[in-house]
Amino acid sequence: MSTIEYRVRHAISAFLIALLAACGGGGGGGGGSSSTGSSTSTPPGGVQLQIVSFGDSLSDVGTYAPIASAVGGGRFTTNPGQVWSQDVAQYYGDTLNAAFTIGFDHKLTAQNGYGYAEGGSTVATPANQYDFLTDVIGNVEMPVNQQVSSYLAAHGSFNSGQLVLVWAGANDVLRAGSPPAATATVQAAATTLAQIVGQIVQNGATHVVVVNVPNIGLSPKGLAQSDGGANLIQLSQLFNATLNGALQSDGLQGKVIEVDAYTWVTQLIANFQANGFAVSNTAQACDPKKTPDDTALLCSPPTYAASNADQTYMFADDLHPTTRLHTLFARFVEQQIAASGLGH
Repeated sequence: MSTIEYRVRHAISAFLIALLAACGGGGGGGGGSSSTGSSTSTPPGGVQLQIVSFGDSLSDVGTYAPIASAVGGGRFTTNPGQVWSQDVAQYYGDTLNAAFTIGFDHKLTAQNGYGYAEGGSTVATPANQYDFLTDVIGNVEMPVNQQVSSYLAAHGSFNSGQLVLVWAGANDVLRAGSPPAATATVQAAATTLAQIVGQIVQNGATHVVVVNVPNIGLSPKGLAQSDGGANLIQLSQLFNATLNGALQSDGLQGKVIEVDAYTWVTQLIANFQANGFAVSNTAQACDPKKTPDDTALLCSPPTYAASNADQTYMFADDLHPTTRLHTLFARFVEQQIAASGLGH
């Protein structure tokens, strides 16, 4: 670690400690409930739905906000921007907040929200099997199978008034290594995810969106690999093919709304300027020299590479979408939901 990095982290740590003392301790701030609201007006999506979300950092609405907000962060994007699941929730008249938050004690505390997705989560691997921002959050994130179990323990079942969002697998791909060993790891994760989706359906969910893994090899992180992202592209494709096959063999394809994030992001990168971006997948909106730990979780306007980077760049850090990219993806998901016959 360089002297500058050490000083930055030391300053952040000191600020967080001071904030903790001023607030009288850590806890579960930043949560709140997800409800269908009291308004009787029809939301933009044409139907009022309660949103429930499971997954990883791509859908995390603020699990680590009580800590990250001290430096202007809170979500894995160009903060204070929203992630796609929040945009989708608003489209259907809901507000999506974190189901669990972490305080300065590095413990998850249950809140009243329905956003169960947590940054760092895999499909089913326990958090202590890998290292993910442990100096900031510790090893606490729930894998998706545990997220669903936690929901069912708290709420009993799903219902027809809900839209359930499921997007996971990216961390399984990123941590799988290289074939041939990685092949079995990725296939097992995708097969397990299909089983989790089956569990959601079996427990009463009638509107379930299942998003496949994006083209991770085309992210700045992928491009930085020695093979230019070729292995991550291959593993992303393998995960998606396995997931699709498992959903089909489990009789779930006609019961869920599948969203092809892989093809969508691949095409968007190829046509980034036509979609309003000035910078594609070659750089990140959050300046690595200014952003603590070089993670979008701790990114905010003072750490942007440019004042409008949240709108002109595609990637916040080397992996996570900017606010604008999240907004565009939310619109794409909403279109797929409408095409299924739900809302408009």
